[in-house]
Amino acid sequence: MKQNNKLPSNKLPKNELLTKDIKQLILQIAIPSSIGMFFNTMYNVVDTFYIGQISTEAISALTYSFMVFFMLLSISFGLSSAITAYVGGALGKHKRKMAQVYATNGISLFIFTSFFLSIISFLLLEYIFVLMGATGKVLEYSLEYTYIILLGIIPMLIGLGANAVLISLGDTRSYRNILIIGFILNLILDPLFIYGFYFIPALGISGVALATVLIQYITLMYMLYKLYKTKLFDLSIFFKSTPNIKAFKQLAKQAIPTSINMFLGSLGSIITMYFVSAYGFKAVAAFGIGYRVEQIILLPMLGLNTAVISIVSNNFGAKNFNRIDEVIHQALKYGYIMSAIGVVLIALFGKYMIMVFDTDLEVIDIAYTYIIFESFIFFSFITLFISTSTLQGIKNPFIIPYISFYRQIFMPVIFFFLVVNVFNLDIIYLWISMLIIISSAAIYIKLYVKKQLALAKSKA
Repeated sequence: MKQNNKLPSNKLPKNELLTKDIKQLILQIAIPSSIGMFFNTMYNVVDTFYIGQISTEAISALTYSFMVFFMLLSISFGLSSAITAYVGGALGKHKRKMAQVYATNGISLFIFTSFFLSIISFLLLEYIFVLMGATGKVLEYSLEYTYIILLGIIPMLIGLGANAVLISLGDTRSYRNILIIGFILNLILDPLFIYGFYFIPALGISGVALATVLIQYITLMYMLYKLYKTKLFDLSIFFKSTPNIKAFKQLAKQAIPTSINMFLGSLGSIITMYFVSAYGFKAVAAFGIGYRVEQIILLPMLGLNTAVISIVSNNFGAKNFNRIDEVIHQALKYGYIMSAIGVVLIALFGKYMIMVFDTDLEVIDIAYTYIIFESFIFFSFITLFISTSTLQGIKNPFIIPYISFYRQIFMPVIFFFLVVNVFNLDIIYLWISMLIIISSAAIYIKLYVKKQLALAKSKA
């Protein structure tokens, strides 16, 4: 069949992402996204709670598994942002056929990526856990849980691809809705599969993983339905044409830097886990619990990322640079306000949140110290998040992996090695090191984004 490398175009109706008030748009896109992320995080909190009823070793295993699972997802996040950027850019130019080509070929790439990652993961899983420092019962639990979880990689990644197209349209409600449904299902299925009921056997930690896999397939069906309704997913392109090589190359070029960035982030988590494990399995459990608490507080801020890339990508396609400046300014303002609120919430309620998952005093003490330091990094996180989303939206993500290498790999290896292996300092100095490293990275990328936007304006 003849290969179609031409990106056709025709006009779309007027796009409100190009005209509507920026403050309203940010709230319209960010709030549903944040709500969805809240329920997604609470989904993980439910898993952590029930697994915590098994043992502290089981929580440690969940922490190891989450780091590996995030590493797999990180590779797909770049493709997700690339789809949003290119589909959004085409919509900003009012070119419907071009948007269809990017959306449909993007989903094809997601399908291939999900199969590839699933196979590689099954082959290398045990080696990765051992490298991270998992041993004994913790390693046993980690493998038992994660081998089942890997069965959900394919539906999860394809669902993320569908969501990337919806985000380019400013639709964050659809994903929010299915995340809420998933949370409710998880509340029911976790105890059902862990403890058993009538003909359902008690599966323990494997039951938590099985519940997640089933919910991922339900999520996929819903997201494909919502994607089909947008009419941006063209079945004739998907089934009857050979891949559009030009679209593949453009999406890959955009995706690779962001995927490397996210992969380095997950690799950095593994490096952190390696050094944390030097303080014992209780420190690993504390780190995992603290990370969950941190996620809950960060949720509203993460919704801003979705709003920024959606609005920026459309307005970059239309060359509306004043609106791009405004969305960055407003998003940072909202983010810093929420960061300040987060610091207060952590200080007042952080210890009680930790105690929901584990009552071991040593675990509580380590986790609380961790989240106190992390709360002051929120301001740097929001700067990094908004800056990264802006660079993705203007199709200029190429500095992102270098920043990530600095803050996730290079500097942590140096600082953590000095703390653990040279000076044998208390674990609190790992958290201090994080504060220094992430803050310096945030300052640099903010200045870099400002310079790139000035260059883009001069070329327009």
